[in-house]
Amino acid sequence: MEEVQLQTGVELLDHAAKLLEDQKANTIELRFLSTRLCEALRDALRVAESRGGWLPEPDDEEGERAQLPTIARGTSG
Repeated sequence: MEEVQLQTGVELLDHAAKLLEDQKANTIELRFLSTRLCEALRDALRVAESRGGWLPEPDDEEGERAQLPTIARGTSG
């Protein structure tokens, strides 16, 4: 499932680049693109979170600094 989600994101990015170059792209197309990009990003973050769960907890300061910022984990503050 992860592979499908990530491949969909890659394909969507390619489509987004082409659509954004098109000066005739309309609001509906751009809104649809934005919605799909949000979905793909959400999927990619789920994959990253899932894979991160397989990693051991950091036991030193350097490891702690390497963690994702709070905003990337989907929480505020």
